[in-house]
Amino acid sequence: MKQLLFFALAFFLIGSSASAQFDLNAPVPMEPEIRTGVLDNGLTYYIRHNQEPKERASFYIIQNVGAILEDDSQDGLAHFLEHMAFNGTKHFPGKGVISSLERHGVAFGRNINAYTAQDETVYNISNVPVGPEGLLDTCLLVLHDWSNYLLLEEEEIDSERGVISEEWRTRRDAGFRTRNQTMPALLNNSKYGERDVIGELDVIKGFEYDELRRFYHDWYRTDLQAIAVVGDFDAAEMEQKVIELFSKIPAVDNPKERYEVKVEPKAETTFKLATDKENTQSSVSMYVRHQAEDAGDKNHNTLKTNYKRNLIRMMIGTRINELLQKGNPPFINGYVSFSDYPRTVSLMSIASTAKENEEALAFEAILTEVERVKRFGFAEGELERAKAQMLMGYENYYKQRDKINHDSYCKELANLYLENEPMPGIEYEFKFAQAIIPSITTEELKAYFNSMYTKENRVVIVTGPEKEGISHLNQDEAFAIIEKVENNASITAYVDEVVSSSLVEELPVEGKVVSERALPEFDAVEWTLNNNTKVVYRYANYNKNQVALSSYSKGGSSLYEVADLPSASMASDFVPAFGIGDYDAISLQKALTGKKANVEFNISGLSEYISGSSRTEDFEIMMQLAYLHFEQPRFDEEAFNALMARYKAYVANMGDDPKKIMRDSISQIRSNYHERNLIFGPEYLEKVSFNRMEEIYKERFNNAADFTFFIVGDVEEETAKAMAAKYLGAISSNDTKENWRDNNVNGPEGLTKKTIPVKLAEPKATVQIIYNSELDYTPENRIAMSFISAVLRLRYTESIREKEGGTYGVGVSASTTHYPEAEGSVMIQFDCDPERANDLIPLVYAEIDKMIKTGASTEDLDKTRLNILKSRAEGKEQNGYWMGNIRSYYVNGINMTLAENYEEIVENMSAKDIKKLAKKFFKKADKIEVVFVPQED
Repeated sequence: MKQLLFFALAFFLIGSSASAQFDLNAPVPMEPEIRTGVLDNGLTYYIRHNQEPKERASFYIIQNVGAILEDDSQDGLAHFLEHMAFNGTKHFPGKGVISSLERHGVAFGRNINAYTAQDETVYNISNVPVGPEGLLDTCLLVLHDWSNYLLLEEEEIDSERGVISEEWRTRRDAGFRTRNQTMPALLNNSKYGERDVIGELDVIKGFEYDELRRFYHDWYRTDLQAIAVVGDFDAAEMEQKVIELFSKIPAVDNPKERYEVKVEPKAETTFKLATDKENTQSSVSMYVRHQAEDAGDKNHNTLKTNYKRNLIRMMIGTRINELLQKGNPPFINGYVSFSDYPRTVSLMSIASTAKENEEALAFEAILTEVERVKRFGFAEGELERAKAQMLMGYENYYKQRDKINHDSYCKELANLYLENEPMPGIEYEFKFAQAIIPSITTEELKAYFNSMYTKENRVVIVTGPEKEGISHLNQDEAFAIIEKVENNASITAYVDEVVSSSLVEELPVEGKVVSERALPEFDAVEWTLNNNTKVVYRYANYNKNQVALSSYSKGGSSLYEVADLPSASMASDFVPAFGIGDYDAISLQKALTGKKANVEFNISGLSEYISGSSRTEDFEIMMQLAYLHFEQPRFDEEAFNALMARYKAYVANMGDDPKKIMRDSISQIRSNYHERNLIFGPEYLEKVSFNRMEEIYKERFNNAADFTFFIVGDVEEETAKAMAAKYLGAISSNDTKENWRDNNVNGPEGLTKKTIPVKLAEPKATVQIIYNSELDYTPENRIAMSFISAVLRLRYTESIREKEGGTYGVGVSASTTHYPEAEGSVMIQFDCDPERANDLIPLVYAEIDKMIKTGASTEDLDKTRLNILKSRAEGKEQNGYWMGNIRSYYVNGINMTLAENYEEIVENMSAKDIKKLAKKFFKKADKIEVVFVPQED
C-alpha cells in the first residue's frame, strides 16, 4: 500500500510541476503550420500544407450564416441557398460546378458537398488531385463564386423546389417530428427552438424569388466568410493565390449585424412530453442549460474543461455499464454528457432509455447515479483509470499525426473560425494534455460537476410511442422523482473494486513456427504453427503504431438448423457482455486500462472469425485476447439475462417502425420467404438459448487448425512471429476441416412486383427495385458492376432528381458474391411523393434500357473511371488496404492488388464493356419491384 501511495504522490507531483508550464488564463496559440490572415474586405483565410492523402487537397468555404438568421418568410431558405450553390454561379452556370469537378474524379456527394446548420453553412471540395493543371485554381474559383457570385436564376430555383420538398418528405420521420416537439421546451421557446433548418413546406414551395436573393445578399458576405485550403501543395504559393483572387470580392456596404440568439434563463424546471405513432422507444431525459463560454474568452482553461467533461463522462459511463450487467437493469441504456449546443448554450444531458411503462424506474435510476456523483464525487482508482485512457488516446493521436487528413484539419479550422475553438496543433495539445490531465483531482471534478448540475434552467423531456397500453411519465410524477432522489439519504458512495491486470497466467503448450512460405506478391509471409494453424503476416506502417488481426474459418451458421439460428446469430451481441477468462466485462475493462487492444468475433452465414486491433506496444495483449477467445470464453447467465431483458424492451415496439417493416418485407421477398430468413423481434429473442449459444460458440471456435489468421500493421516480423507462435500456437486443434453448407436460400425467379401499404405519419412512397442474376466472380465483372452502379447513380441524379425534382436522391448499389453461388445484384431505391411513384419508376428502367443498348457516355465513364482510380490510390496508403486484399485472396483466390486485376481493367473499361455486361446481367436477371405506399385509414 505504501508503494502505491508513493507512486500516486509522484504522479501528482509530476503533473503539478508540468502544469505550471502553462498559464491557463492565456489564449491558446494557433498551430504554427497554418498560414492565416484577414483580407481588406473582411474575409479570413487559412492555408496549411499536409500530406494525407498524398497529392490531394481539400477546399472549404465556411459561412458564419445559418437558419437562425432567417426571417419567418425565409424559413428554410438558408438550406435552400446551399442547394443553389450547385445550380449556377458566375463562372460555372447550370450544373457547371459539379460537371467541372467530376471530370477529374471529384464526385458529387462523396467529394463535393455542403451542410447547413442553425448557425453556419459549410461547403467542401475534398481530396482533389493536385496534379491536373489548373484544377486547384478551378477549386479556388468555385469557392470564389460561392462567396459572392451565385446566379439564383428563377428556372433553377423552381427546379430545386421539388428536390428540397422531397428532402423535407424524406426527413419527416419519428425522430424529426419528436425533435420539433421538444426543441422549444429545451431551448426556452427561443428562435433556436423554431428553426429546424429544412424549414416549412409552404415556404419552400411558395417563396418569392427575391426572398432567397435578399437572404443571400444580406448574409453571404466576406466579413462572415472564411476560406480553408489544406493539402499537398506549396502553402506560400497557395496563400498568394487566395489573397489575389479573394481580395477582388467587394465588401458589403452597411452590413446587417450578425446577431446571436441568446436562450434566456428560466429558474423553474420545465417539462415536455412528446409522443409519436412511429416512435419505438421511451426515454426520459433531464437537461440543464447554461450560457456557453463567450468565444472571445476561450483559452487554456477551455481545453482543461473539455478534459474534465470527458473524464466525468467516461467514469459515469463505466458505472452505468456495471448497472446494465446485473439482474434486471433499470433501463435499456443511459448516459451523462456535456455539449455546447446550440452555439450560445452549454448543456448537461442526463438521459435514459426506458423499458415499456417503466419510465419512472429509469428516471429514478439515472438520477440516483447523478446524485451519487453530486454528493460523493469519484474514487481515486476510477479517476486514474480514466486519465490513463485519455492520455493513451492523445498519445495514439500524436503518433498518428502524419495521418491526419485534409478534411479533419479543415473541420478544425471551421470550428476555429466559427466558435474560436482552440487549435494549437497536436504537438502542442499532446504536451498540454500530458501536463494537465495528471493534475486534475477528484475534488476539481466534483466541483465542476456540481457547477453544471444546478437546480435552475432544468428541462425534463419524456418521449415515446403514441400507442394504446403505454403510459408515460407526467410532469407531477417526474418532479416527484427528482425530489425523492434529492432527499434520498440511503444513497452511498460508489465502491471501486481493483482487479488484477494479468490476462494469461500460464499457457498449456509452447507454440512454435514449424514452417514458413514467402508471399512475394503481397510482400508477406505465411507461417504454419505447431497446431497446424496458418498465420499470414505483412508489415505495414502507413498507419503508424497500429496493428490489425483478422481470421477466417468456413462453416458459420450454415451448419445449423433453423431452431439454432437465433442463438448463433446473437452470440456476437451477447458473449462480449460476459467478459473473457476470469474477468467479467467490467473487470476486463479495468484490466485493460491504459492499453489499446481489442478482439471481437462473429459467426456469419458461411464462416466464423475473430478480428482485432491494437497499438504496437499492446500487440501481445491483443494476441492474449485472441487466445482467450478460443481457450477461455466466459459465459455468464446473469449477464445474459440482464442483456436479454434490455433487448426485449428494445424490440417491444419495433413493429410500429415503418422503416423496419420495409426492411423486413424486402428481406423476406428477397429470400422468397425461406424458413431460414428469420425476422428480428420479440419472437426471435424467445428462441435465443443461453445454453445453446455456449455450445455453438465452443463448436465454432474449438479448432485453431481450421482457421487462417492475418496480421497486418506496424509490428516487426520477429515480434509478430514470436507472439503468433506463443499464443495462436497454444490454441487447441484437431484434424477436422469444415466447409459451409449451401442451404439453397434463393430469391424468387422472374418478375416479382408488389405494392405494400404501410402505416405512415407522413405520406411517402418508397420504391425498391432489385436485380439478381448469376455472375462469374471475376475482377472484370466486379469492377464493371462498380461502373454500372456509379453510372446509373449519375444518370438518376440528372433525370429523376434534377430534371424531374422527383426525389432527394436515388440510391444505387451493386454487389457481387462468390459463395455459396457466384451472383451479382443491383439495388435501386428512392423516396418520393406517392402520387408520383408510377411516373418515376419508368425513368429507372429507361436508364437501364439505355445502358443495355449503348453502354455509357464517354463523359460518365470518364467521371467514374477517375473517381475509382482516385479512391484506389488513396486506399493504398492505409494498412487496411493490405489486410482486406490479403484476406480476400485467401477466401476468394484472387489477388486484387495486381494492376492487371484492377487498374488496367478500370483504365480500359469501355462503353462496349458496360453494354456487354449490362445486357448479360439485366436481361437474364430476376427482378423485384416493391413500392411501399401510405396505408389508407
